[in-house]
Formats: sequence, C-alpha cells, structure tokens
Amino acid sequence: MLSRILFLVAVAGIFQLSWGYDRPPPRRNVAVKLADDDDPSPQQVHISLVGRDGMRISWITNDDSLALVEYGTSPWAFDRSATGDTSTYRYFLYKSGQIHNVVIGPLDPDTIYYYRCGGAPNKMYSLKTPPAQLPIKFAVSGDLGQTEWTHSTLQHIAESNYDVLLLPGDLSYADTYQPLWDSFGLLVEPLSSSRPWMVTQGNHEIEKIPLITRHPFKSYNARWRMPYEESNSTSNLYYSFDVPRVHIIMLGSYADYEIGSDQYKWLQADLAKVDRERTPWLIALLHAPWYNSNSAHQGEGEDMRVAMERLLYGAQVNVVFAGHVHAYERTDRVYNGTLDSCGPVHITIGDGGNREGLATEFMDPKPEWSVFREASFGHGVLQVENDTHAGWTWHRNGYDEAVVADRVWLTRSLGRNQCTTNVH
Repeated sequence: MLSRILFLVAVAGIFQLSWGYDRPPPRRNVAVKLADDDDPSPQQVHISLVGRDGMRISWITNDDSLALVEYGTSPWAFDRSATGDTSTYRYFLYKSGQIHNVVIGPLDPDTIYYYRCGGAPNKMYSLKTPPAQLPIKFAVSGDLGQTEWTHSTLQHIAESNYDVLLLPGDLSYADTYQPLWDSFGLLVEPLSSSRPWMVTQGNHEIEKIPLITRHPFKSYNARWRMPYEESNSTSNLYYSFDVPRVHIIMLGSYADYEIGSDQYKWLQADLAKVDRERTPWLIALLHAPWYNSNSAHQGEGEDMRVAMERLLYGAQVNVVFAGHVHAYERTDRVYNGTLDSCGPVHITIGDGGNREGLATEFMDPKPEWSVFREASFGHGVLQVENDTHAGWTWHRNGYDEAVVADRVWLTRSLGRNQCTTNVH
C-alpha cells in the first residue's frame, strides 16, 4: 500500500554538547505517501481504550467502506463483529478520506485479538489488551513528528513491550498541511494498531487559520477520537480513563482552563470521583509544562498551573507528564514553585523526534526542584509494579540505540492521609 518514501530536508541547527554526551546530529523529515486513490485498503489504523473492557478501532479508507470490525482470538477466525460510524472533514482545499470509528468489546484482559477493518479480505491486524492487574507498563513520548529520529523512537518503543502508550501532545506536526496527518497515521500504524494509544493535544494540533478555519483542532478531533464522553467530558481535548490500579487524566493546555471553565469544573468532578482504594496511582498529562528550566517555552504553562495546580495537589496526583519543550527534564516533588513532599513529580518528555530540533539551552543555575535534564531525543517507560512502587526510566535515543539515561523509583504510602509519592 505504500508506493514510495518522500524525504523532506528539515531546517535544523547544530546540536550543542552538554552533560558530557556527544549528541548525534539532526536528521531528515520522513513522510510516507498514501496509497493510490483507488486502493480500498484500510490504513492509518489506531486503537484506544474505551471504558473498562472496550477498544475503539479507528481507520481511514480512500473510498466508501463499511464501519465494520470483525474480530476473534484466533487468526482469521472472526466470530464477533461490531459496527460504528463514519465521517469526513474538509480543511481549505483538502478533503479527508472516510474516517471510521468502531468500538469492540467486551474484551478479555491480557489477550491477543485478531481483527480486520471494513471487511478487507487480505488485511488482518492484531491487538493486545492491557492486563487485569499490576504490573502494567506505559510508554511515554511527546512531540513525535515524522523525522528519522521519530522512526528511531518508535522502534525503541516497540521493543519495550508496552501495554499502553501515553502521548502528551504534538503528534503529526502537520501544521495545516493535511497530507502530513495521513503520512503520520501510516508511520505509527505498526504500533498504534496493536496497542492502545492515548493522546492529548498540543499547540501543533490547533491549526486555526483566520477566515479559513474558524474552529481549532478540526483535524485532530476528526482523526484521534478519545473516550471523553465516557468520562463525562464535553470535549475531546480533555478526558480521563482507568487501567488496573491507575487513573489517568488527560488535560488540554489549549482548551479553556480558567477557574469556572468547563475543563476546570470537569477536572474538579473527575478528581472527586477518584477512589484511591481502587486506583491508588493517579497520573496527569498535559502539553505545556508547569515546571520547566529550559529557555524554550519559558512560562507558557504558568497560567494553567496557577489555575489548576491546587486541584492536582489536593487530589495527591503522583506524576504529571508534559511535552512541548524538546528536551527531557524530571523534577523532585514540587508544588507552587517550591519543594513539597506532598507534590507530584513533573516530567517533561517532548523529545520524541520532532522536526524543530532539540531545545539545548537550560537555565543556569538550575532550580532546586529540577533533578535531571538533558536535550536528547528519546522516550520513557513507566512500569507500575504494585500499589506502592513504580519504576520510571528515560531512554536516550543515542545513535539508534535506546540507552537508559535516567532511572528512578516512585513509591507510595498506603496511608490514606499521608503524602503519596516518594522518589528514590
């Protein structure tokens, strides 16, 4: 289905040397051309969690096709099926393919299912559902884009044998050029069709042009539907979901977050319903970091932090992941700008491989809350082992090898009224 590879030369600066690490040079952008217009095959397949035992299968076809998924636990033995809906969108002169969304289930945990989309006779996919109990492994990567570094990051993530991928914004870097949404869908399909990808939006998803596109996030919302309705959200830009023993909140840095806004009130209500006996771990994702000692995007998350940080602090959130800054940084427990034993750990991981290059300049001196920082491409893995311990590793891409450059244990106290996170 792939006819050729287009290589686009990216504008990039010289990578600086820091932390005693000889950083590899920048690499070219890579876009994958779509199949011919008359190819009816499903493409850009990705899956996402829906409720306790459902999975949304999303894909695109070039022409009209059934929103039908047939599936089962043996190859080509599809004994169950489900139907869904189909939509398209226009963006200036661009018209999308047919975007199909079908929710399948109930599914058994920790099980491989085989499926096909739209009745395609010669194309079968497989997916694996998350486990019913701990341990569970999350891959975490933001600001992916479509460069050769992205390809390297995706290879490393695939090798991690993760259960769920968390992406804190900036997916395709289409930036209004809609065919790049299609090439991104093809680039990530080998991973996104086999494990659930749970994403939130970044600034590169806004794509609002005065007089042409009045509504932001048009492409993102059409292509990457998340389970917002299931978490009583009114917007695809913020939602929450559960996996065994973990409640995850996906926030919208570019949706209204002021006190009294819909997102603010939704977050209040969502946190109020969290049962820490059932989900002792509480994780949040957003795009623009609240704690950032890099010179890039300084202060861009500050207004949101002022509005919402006390809600996360009051709920004793354990970890907050962010993107936006094209570097890696991990903080100590922090709240309101100072070290606080009851605050969450903040991790910026906007280093997936984007075309804009790395943000190499950090503040000097380093703030007291910043523990580890490095401007390199890479990804992270969070493995929640049990109700009290989770291991975090950040893997630097290096020269096409995933090298563990930062490792830490997060530990929780079982006491209901005690602070929940320690870092070792």
